[in-house]
Amino acid sequence: MNRAVWLWGILFAIWVVLSWHFTPLLIVFGLATCTIAVWVGVRMGTVDRESVPVHLIPGALLYVPWLVWEIFKSNVRVARIILAPRLRVDPSIVHFRASQKTDLGRFIYANSITLTPGTVTTGIVADDFEVHAIVQSEIDGSEENDMNRRVTALEGEAA
Repeated sequence: MNRAVWLWGILFAIWVVLSWHFTPLLIVFGLATCTIAVWVGVRMGTVDRESVPVHLIPGALLYVPWLVWEIFKSNVRVARIILAPRLRVDPSIVHFRASQKTDLGRFIYANSITLTPGTVTTGIVADDFEVHAIVQSEIDGSEENDMNRRVTALEGEAA
């Protein structure tokens, strides 16, 4: 029931931000729509720990700013590679071992790698991540190990 309340609050907050109309009729429509959506989700049995991961919110408050900084730094490196004709593009495929215990943790890790410019997660088999990097020297494993550790810590706070 607690997750249903969280889901309702999140849906209503998104509805308010996206509509930004505060007339009584539209507020009632928003309340009714969010209530029906949560009721249907609860009846279908889809409101669970994985579909409403509110347990990740405290850890995400630290992880998301760090990820945004990493994305910014990678953007600068990729822009330098593109704009400097002397820098060589040396694409490669690298394998990393993930330490996450859940599918949600591996999902967060894989998407964090893909969000970082210059790298794309191309395949996942169990705990083995296949990552394509635009320049092999840029993917030495240190950033990926740090990201792996941070996502595992984020996931560990949820346990």
